[in-house]
Amino acid sequence: MDDKLKSTPYTIIPITNDVKDRVVNFLRKFFFRDEPLNMAVGLLDEPNANCTELEEYCLACIPNGMSIMAVSPSGYILGMCLNEIKIRDQKENNDSKINDECANPKCKKILQLLATMNKCSDVFGHFPTAEKLLEIVILSVDESCRGQGICKTLVEKTKEMAIQKNFPLIKVDCTSHFSAKAVSRLGFHCIYTISYMDYVDSEGNRVFKTKSPHSSAKTFVLPLNV
Repeated sequence: MDDKLKSTPYTIIPITNDVKDRVVNFLRKFFFRDEPLNMAVGLLDEPNANCTELEEYCLACIPNGMSIMAVSPSGYILGMCLNEIKIRDQKENNDSKINDECANPKCKKILQLLATMNKCSDVFGHFPTAEKLLEIVILSVDESCRGQGICKTLVEKTKEMAIQKNFPLIKVDCTSHFSAKAVSRLGFHCIYTISYMDYVDSEGNRVFKTKSPHSSAKTFVLPLNV
């Protein structure tokens, strides 16, 4: 990417089905390889390795029309926010993926943690009058454009859309220390934390040996006035 794009203007546009390949390419370059859990299990350690299961998991929310991306005047993707609609008592995407016997054992470990977080955080239990919520599944910015406010803009636009569609709250699971700090600064508050040190398998072995400063995964929520 040209350095000139670091300060280029950008617009926020919806992510549609016809740009799925571009979305995957962006995530492969700027999200998948740096995500702490992916690194901890060696999900993409092999040269040119990809994880179809992870990519499908991330793309599953695009058809609902609530995902957005920041693009330059030339159409270059600078960042994106993939958002999923969750309905009370609806079967979770994470659980269905696991029950379908995810073929990749490394990816399955990650999906199992996300399912555990969803169950233990009990967001709908915290908000008994909420019948639906909007969940930020992926929030990622081109590394050469970070610090330009793109992340904040994507979250603010997501908040605006959520209010327009009468979602009473936004949820996000943060597996990275840095993403947790970012959403905290944007007004989200933490309702659940699970330590990677304490998250063990059936034999008592630690599942994710993450690198510092990534010591826990957290569920954050942002109640909205709707």
